[in-house]
Amino acid sequence: MTLTQKLTEDMKTAMRGGDKHRLGVIRLMLAAIKQREVDERIELDDVQVLSVLEKMLKQRKDSVSQFDAASREDLSAIERAEMVVIETYLPSKLDEAEIDALIDAAIAETGASSPRDMGKVVAAVKEKAAGRADMGVVSGKIKARLAG
Repeated sequence: MTLTQKLTEDMKTAMRGGDKHRLGVIRLMLAAIKQREVDERIELDDVQVLSVLEKMLKQRKDSVSQFDAASREDLSAIERAEMVVIETYLPSKLDEAEIDALIDAAIAETGASSPRDMGKVVAAVKEKAAGRADMGVVSGKIKARLAG
């Protein structure tokens, strides 16, 4: 079962169960997936669907930080609740040791030796991490590793 099919089934379950909050968030996710499919005139596979969900999660994290800065705890709580639902569809995150191992393997695989090779290493890690690591943190670690 693809991730989109799972979302559709979970939407039906939420409708039957009367879980309006979960239903609303799932509808938002399906709408974002459908929008990207229409825009690009393709059918998204699971990896592409994960990237859409990661983008949605990142948007909510940004909103939470802005709402917290503006002392809008009510809006921040709504965004956090949406983040919980979105995270249930994302694969479990890698821990620090696993990320370091992926970076080491990518550096060895690509033969990277200087910061100029960072793009190759990031691409290799991104392919293997596929939604299981924050690429901002990963790229910072790669940059530090290649710099010295």
